[in-house]
Amino acid sequence: MTAITFTAYDGTELAFHIQGAGRPLICLPGGMQASAYLGDLGGLTRHRQVITLDLRGTGDSAVPKDPASYRCDRLVDDVEALREHLGLEHIDLLGHSGGANLAVLYATRHPERIGRLLLITPSVFAVGLPVTPEQRRASMLLRSDEPWFKEAYAAFEEIAAGRATEEHWAAIAPFSYGRWDDTARAHQAREATERNLAAMAVYGGEGVFDPESTRAALAAFPAPALLLAGEVDPGAPPSAVRAFADLFPDAACTQQPGAGHYPWLDDPDAFVATVSGFLG
Repeated sequence: MTAITFTAYDGTELAFHIQGAGRPLICLPGGMQASAYLGDLGGLTRHRQVITLDLRGTGDSAVPKDPASYRCDRLVDDVEALREHLGLEHIDLLGHSGGANLAVLYATRHPERIGRLLLITPSVFAVGLPVTPEQRRASMLLRSDEPWFKEAYAAFEEIAAGRATEEHWAAIAPFSYGRWDDTARAHQAREATERNLAAMAVYGGEGVFDPESTRAALAAFPAPALLLAGEVDPGAPPSAVRAFADLFPDAACTQQPGAGHYPWLDDPDAFVATVSGFLG
């Protein structure tokens, strides 16, 4: 995909990518990584123009002079700069995983700009909801008949006990996918090379999130929202996603059967039907 660039508030050159045609949908990636891992969101480009933003310091976007600008609350200004660059009065906004934190902060700061909000297997840091090891285990145990389960589950228990190593984190990767096949392995391997680890450390640092005020703002959020959970996703367990949806006055929560953290990979048709149906 060819990158299109624009200039953020501080002079940093940022990049975005356009696929498909129709009404624009701005998509925010998670994990401070290049937006390429979103692909075409399972073929959503057949229904909407999908605009994926490379957050500063990732993908084709430049590294900023000020590392503190990686803070999630400051990245809101980059999303607003993209909206202005595109000349859109209102936007439909999708945030995946950690990108949901950014989408929520943007939505609460600029609620009048949001047409529809989609949070896909969302992180809950911005709203301060607890996700317990028990909730994660409930999703993991659904995979107990998988050949890789025993090793992966043992690694999770080590992580939960505070004894995490790089090997343990690598071992639990299959839990993030509804099918641990060649496609999933390639996707996971590519992701591992496209993260900005320094930016990740700043993104959700101390003082970035104010969950109480964010929850209060969401209680008055005027636009429709859709929160999508993967049935077997321990990263965003369905019970936590349902609690997140309850913070909105007008939110639908759906669970995609058999899906992990990347539901557009696990069942593209189901994902696209749900998302396009919500967007209209």
